[in-house]
Amino acid sequence: MHSLGVFRHYDRSHWRFSEIALDDIDRGLVRPEYITLVKSAVMGESNVIAAVHGFMNEFIDDYDFSAFAVIWGYQEVQHHYGFTSYLQAVGESVDSRAVAAMRAPYEPGSTRSATLATNIISELTVNHVYRSVSAWVREPVLADLLLRASRDEAGHAREFRHFAAVRLAAHPEELASVLETLYFYTADEKIKHPVSVFKSGLDALSGHETIDTGFQLFLDRMAAQGELDELQAKIRKTFGSLTGLDLGSNGKVRRALAGALG
Repeated sequence: MHSLGVFRHYDRSHWRFSEIALDDIDRGLVRPEYITLVKSAVMGESNVIAAVHGFMNEFIDDYDFSAFAVIWGYQEVQHHYGFTSYLQAVGESVDSRAVAAMRAPYEPGSTRSATLATNIISELTVNHVYRSVSAWVREPVLADLLLRASRDEAGHAREFRHFAAVRLAAHPEELASVLETLYFYTADEKIKHPVSVFKSGLDALSGHETIDTGFQLFLDRMAAQGELDELQAKIRKTFGSLTGLDLGSNGKVRRALAGALG
């Protein structure tokens, strides 16, 4: 099983929570925008329970992917609690009611391939943002935590891509749903993430930081010129390698989608 290799890699090389030097945080370097970013990250990562629940429901007959989902879920909980612990260490907190509101599981995608495609995009997006922000912040402990989480998300994207390739090979009729997913998330001049798409508008989030708060702050204050284009190009390249299609622009994605539907 592929998940066995993932587990062995995790067991051999994944970082430990105790390695985050929370006692060494330089409070003099902690800026208000850092707190906003970390609170936003907590809210994004808190969706792990809903996602794992959804995966277990949707992939009920796929042990290999389900085992991977459990491994993935542990790592995402580690991110959630890592960012939460950072906030606690600097005297900040997140409203537990807002976190609890994220608990409801996701509905199944239009196809299983679409669900996997959605998560490829999710992981690539957060990988890119965490990595960029880690280079931007000046507080070393937070920069280290962001870089560790970013590396994890890159690995997650790779594994979701693996399972999407396996699924598409067995179910090529699901290609259109993958292209629809790609177009939906990359056709706009903003960062779209599944958490914001599916969990926005919850009453418990009113007045609270959300994952969109962090993304907007990233684009407004931290992102280099053309960085959104770079992220979307990376996502399209990944989907191009997954599908064997030229998906280098929105126009090419639309044409590929039309071909898959026709």
